[in-house]
Amino acid sequence: MTVPIFYSISDDFTKYAAVSLNSLVKHANPATDYTVYFLNQDLSDEHQNDLHNLSSKNVHVKFAHIDDKLVKPIQNRKENFLRADFFTMSIFYRLFIPELFPQYDKAIYIDSDTIVNDDIAKLYNIDLGNNLFGACTDSSIQYVAKMVKYIKDVLALDPKKYINSGMLVMNAKAFRNEHFIDHFMDLLERYHFDCIAPDQDYLNEIGEGRILHLDPRWDAMPNENTEPIADPGLIHYNLFFKPWHFKGVQYEEYFWTSAKETKFYSELQSELDNYTDDERAVDRQKLDYMLSKEDKTENDPNNWARVKEREAVKL
Repeated sequence: MTVPIFYSISDDFTKYAAVSLNSLVKHANPATDYTVYFLNQDLSDEHQNDLHNLSSKNVHVKFAHIDDKLVKPIQNRKENFLRADFFTMSIFYRLFIPELFPQYDKAIYIDSDTIVNDDIAKLYNIDLGNNLFGACTDSSIQYVAKMVKYIKDVLALDPKKYINSGMLVMNAKAFRNEHFIDHFMDLLERYHFDCIAPDQDYLNEIGEGRILHLDPRWDAMPNENTEPIADPGLIHYNLFFKPWHFKGVQYEEYFWTSAKETKFYSELQSELDNYTDDERAVDRQKLDYMLSKEDKTENDPNNWARVKEREAVKL
């Protein structure tokens, strides 16, 4: 048996993914077998080699190309923009994992801006029961009033149960048996919901009532309003809290400890040193820009809340 772990990646994110992968390998149980897949459309041979070189005797690194035809219905439209400012197809790759890898009844997905600080097999061994997936409540938005309002009024969901999709333990068998991807595509093509967090909103809506909420230590996110978790199992540098752009970020020591063990350390240190205050200000403003969608989506006759008054959207 192997523990399958998936990342979504684009070429410009390789150095951060390498730091994450290094931390995963470092904390892997030597007695367990792991296979790490990087889902991509444009990863260069050089970067594939960089990642492959981080593999170990029991952690195997593979690459899976996402075919254009598969994701063609997901278009470069404003409602699919990440953080409301740009489009990246890679945020949707995770939704296709169960269909692309039918050999797995269960799988783990993690974002590339993460650090693994415990054996990830512990996540895999969690019993999902009849749930579609396990995930952690999105702690990064609990103190953002407008985001809480968006979740309540536009998504018609409980903000305390709204999960972050940067770490998922997927019940791949249930995804396939219940035709999750067909349902997702149907909703996408019919309504093109204007989302603040596109793939994440769809997962919360379609999975409502069938999400196993996991210990928050498995998706610890830097937060200026809370004390750090004492023993984070997985750290997710969500939103603009990137230790390669900001100093003093919560949990930054975990990132730099792993980064020093990769070929990208000097490059990452240089990126931090050369990132300007103006660029940091722009990063912070992206949150405000993202939240500016709330007013518009609240009045949309086809927002999630209003569609749910007419039909069921969850599986």
